[in-house]
Amino acid sequence: MSTVTASLFEGVAETARASVVRIDSGHGTGAGTAWAPGLVITNRHVARGATAVVDGMAARVIAADERRDLALLSAPGVTAPPLPRREGALRTGELVLAVGHPWGLQGSVAAGIVAGEMDNGERRIVRADIRLAPGNSGGPLIDARGRLVGVNAMVAGGLGLAIPVAEVETFVNEALAEARATGAAAG
Repeated sequence: MSTVTASLFEGVAETARASVVRIDSGHGTGAGTAWAPGLVITNRHVARGATAVVDGMAARVIAADERRDLALLSAPGVTAPPLPRREGALRTGELVLAVGHPWGLQGSVAAGIVAGEMDNGERRIVRADIRLAPGNSGGPLIDARGRLVGVNAMVAGGLGLAIPVAEVETFVNEALAEARATGAAAG
């Protein structure tokens, strides 16, 4: 890898690390991804209850979807910048980075390649040949330009699995629409 390429990846990783938060839910520790000011997206299995602690501050789960394994948290004290979102399909073989807190190692970065996308009948999944571990769940999967392509969810068959950003965006939009309709404050 050239020095210029390595330098670019270091910059992308550093920018992404600033958008990742630590979530303590009483069931363990995971990662979260800044979505918008005061909003964090993570996995439902990371934020299992109605509340969580995000970077040491109280947060409230305002929407959760077990099937998608997603949770949206209202975390007004969190000022982490959201990542730009990728539009368009991923290509098999494309480089991706995962950021999270595997085994408690805050802000760790792993690199891998897209193995493909699949639809398991319930949802779409990004499959990547990337090393994920407990603590990566809820953190971002980003492309080489630093754009959010998914939310890391689990490991299966030796591959990291992430919920594609389009599915996450649909979930967040539905959750915010529901919160507005019921008068629940999102922030």
